[in-house]
Amino acid sequence: MNQDYTKTQKLTISAICIALYLVVMLCTQSFAFGQYQVRIATALYGLSYIFPFLVVPFGIANVISNLVMGGLGPVDAIGGFFMGVLTSGVIAMGRRYGLGCWIVAVAVTLLPGLGVPVWLSGLLHIPYVVLVASLLVGQFISGFTGMLLVRALEKADVANLCFRTNRSRN
Repeated sequence: MNQDYTKTQKLTISAICIALYLVVMLCTQSFAFGQYQVRIATALYGLSYIFPFLVVPFGIANVISNLVMGGLGPVDAIGGFFMGVLTSGVIAMGRRYGLGCWIVAVAVTLLPGLGVPVWLSGLLHIPYVVLVASLLVGQFISGFTGMLLVRALEKADVANLCFRTNRSRN
């Protein structure tokens, strides 16, 4: 699935993924910011397994969602940017090194589950361990969902389906 994309294709896919992330966050914000943060939108980080150029766009999507919907200010937004880039970057690197799509589940579960409480514990005055326990539950759901999404998209060969250059016209 090594395919070269034009700058326009990369920009288009990136914009669609940022918009999709924000729409999913908007629709799920009632349980995406609760005690058990089930952020289904983070399952979309798995798309960086198929499209590795989505690493930075997912960081940007996280910043926007944390600023618009999160309510914890710039520290949470900046932390969200780095966590989005780190998580989707590990997923993209996992693909590069031949790891299976299980890396999506592991990265989406463990990196935000263990990393986000670093700054949330200070912002919310809740012990780190308590936040880790609750975030890991929600992130596991998102990680498993992301892995299933990647498997389905790979099976459908979505990366080549969207941008075939020699389509037959019917």
